[in-house]
Amino acid sequence: MSLIFKEVNETMQKKEIVGILAICIMFLSAEAMMGETKGVESGQRYEKLVIRNVLVIDGKGTPPRGPVDIILKGNSIQSVRSANHRPEAYRENLHVLDGSGLYALPGLINIHAHIHDNRGGVPIPFEYLYKLWLSCGITAVRDVGSNYEKTIQERQKSQEGTITAPRIFLYMRAGGRTPEEAKQSIQRIKKLGGDGVKIFGMDRDIMKAALMEANELGFRVVHHVGVEETDAWDDAELGVTSIEHWYGVPDAALLGSQNFAHDYNYSNESDRFRYAGRLWREADPEKLKSVLQTLVEKGVSWCPTFVIYEANRDLLRAKNQPWFKDYLHPALAEYFKPSPSNHGSYHWNWTTTDEVFWRENYKIWMKAVRKFASFGGIVGAGEDAGYIYMTYGFSLIRELELHQEAGFHPIDVIKHATGNNARILGQEKTLGRLRNGYLADIILVEGNPLKNLKYLYPTGVMELEQGQLVKKGGIKWTIKDGYVYHAPALLEDVKTLVSQAKNSLQKQ
Repeated sequence: MSLIFKEVNETMQKKEIVGILAICIMFLSAEAMMGETKGVESGQRYEKLVIRNVLVIDGKGTPPRGPVDIILKGNSIQSVRSANHRPEAYRENLHVLDGSGLYALPGLINIHAHIHDNRGGVPIPFEYLYKLWLSCGITAVRDVGSNYEKTIQERQKSQEGTITAPRIFLYMRAGGRTPEEAKQSIQRIKKLGGDGVKIFGMDRDIMKAALMEANELGFRVVHHVGVEETDAWDDAELGVTSIEHWYGVPDAALLGSQNFAHDYNYSNESDRFRYAGRLWREADPEKLKSVLQTLVEKGVSWCPTFVIYEANRDLLRAKNQPWFKDYLHPALAEYFKPSPSNHGSYHWNWTTTDEVFWRENYKIWMKAVRKFASFGGIVGAGEDAGYIYMTYGFSLIRELELHQEAGFHPIDVIKHATGNNARILGQEKTLGRLRNGYLADIILVEGNPLKNLKYLYPTGVMELEQGQLVKKGGIKWTIKDGYVYHAPALLEDVKTLVSQAKNSLQKQ
């Protein structure tokens, strides 16, 4: 080594030697810095975290871009910028998550969720729902029906980060037998701290009073429309924020009443859902066009929940979903069995004819949702799981597949579950995008979901590569409010919960 330096001294000036030494010190410092860089631990939030070298599919309806680096500061996105391959650029950061080969999306938002604590009187742990949602990339849910006293507490825990759970937006049910009672129910929701209001079937004068009070108090209102006096015309006139499911839209386009059988009974769910499958075909196309245009003009959004009725068009598929084996809680499995006692468990005498009608129903319904969007309407995505063979989390991913079946490009489908849902919630300035200053709700997916939306399922899919079947896809990391969760580990926790519940039943 001394001979080398002697030769250098003979051929170079001292100034050049100093320059060489400075470069060496710089590289050694960079290597030392890299040695101090740490990865991430599931369940932790960091003062600063760099997600390196990912491709981004944003919630604004644009194609992928990247690679980029996403820098998080606590629970917010500090910056999204072109990937910087110089490690010294991040010497102030201690935690780095390597996103090479991964796709980053805004966290999915589920705007039609139920935070159930039991099914049919059988307890079901909140942990089961939360970890399923998070493992499916769902970082926020709009609860539209639950035990509100418990859900208020759960929302607080989620905000504080003391539980592993998505964000919770609580929309409480309003009701009343008179206009005055309806107004009072809205006022109670305000006092309890609800984030919004959900209404079911109401006579028009009662609905009008409820909406006037809700609008006065600044509430957003979702309407689970049924076969009732009010329909989509009333939703447009009275200021509903979003229509849930689809009743009320084709009803408003009928030329009179639907062609019900003389012995039809709406309270009999077998009757109700059988004839629901024959409704869209009776809607007048021109009148329907006018209904859709009016909804768009009045700013009413639409959360169609295609997934929750899929059993009606293919019961065999619904009863044999592949994730049931490991992830279907026995309380849910029991609740799904045909029974007049449980809402949505009406398939005790379902026929091939019913399925044929429902397949046609879907074609017309999907065409209507697509036309609504073409007029400028905001389409959202929700699952309504916990009923009719639908499992939490998995059902939202299936909902996205059905949006693609309806004719939407996968880029727009992703937007429905991110940017559009944030807009429907009134949270478009903080959620639904990967943008500087937005909240740190992000998912990292193995594989491009625009190529195959099935990559969003936490179980992934099997593909053939070089003669070998290999698992592809799946969400690797879910980041909610800056908390980083390893999605496969969450799914494994769910598997354990289900196994323990099954073993407990066997011992009884």
